[in-house]
Amino acid sequence: MTQGFTSGMRSSLDDTWSTPRDFFGKLHTEFNFTLDAAALRSSAVVPNYLGPDHESDWRRDALAVEWAEVSEGGAVWLNPPYGREIKKFMKKANEESKKGITVVCLVPSRTDTNWWWDNVIMNEVRFVKGRLKFGGQGPAPFPSAVVVMK
Repeated sequence: MTQGFTSGMRSSLDDTWSTPRDFFGKLHTEFNFTLDAAALRSSAVVPNYLGPDHESDWRRDALAVEWAEVSEGGAVWLNPPYGREIKKFMKKANEESKKGITVVCLVPSRTDTNWWWDNVIMNEVRFVKGRLKFGGQGPAPFPSAVVVMK
């Protein structure tokens, strides 16, 4: 999603991390995404996106929208909010992937959490070597993983 760092630390009020464009580009080449399921207008990586500042009211609550319909059956990119909401987004991603679409998620590698064990472990997990630089800022203070849900 959005925003950057403050002296290497994150504000507790901001759980968004802008998708690194180069990193996304490689995955986009592989999956050809047709929907960004959790973005802000300033951080959307494809024109078709869902997010709280979208101009269309019905596209503001990504958890209430059928991603399979909005993506027109194409692959969905998800870089969810990394705070408490992440468990809802990962559950939604898992549910949507069962409708026949591919959902690719960029998440913190939190193998000790319930959301990881409930919605990630049964899918393809690609651990990211090193630390990603979100939004062009310094390295993240956490490891990341790409989860491919089919």
